[in-house]
Amino acid sequence: MNGAMLLQHAAGVIEHREGIYGPPQELFAQIARRWSLVLGVEVSQAQVALCLIDLKLARLTRNPSHLDSIVDVAGYAAILSEVTHA
Repeated sequence: MNGAMLLQHAAGVIEHREGIYGPPQELFAQIARRWSLVLGVEVSQAQVALCLIDLKLARLTRNPSHLDSIVDVAGYAAILSEVTHA
């Protein structure tokens, strides 16, 4: 899968998950509120996206060719752009 195909696939995954979980901005706002309560510090939507990207990067250090994690990094990066430029 080339880069353009990967990004198209990631876009499809985002659309599919939006149908299940709702708009990314709303979901990431909800996650940020929950993590803020758990951690006792204010967590932003952007930080949620960055932490999820970091989780996938940690998994990729074990298996750098794992397509699901690569696609998720691209998807979370797209959502990061959405929540920081909303």
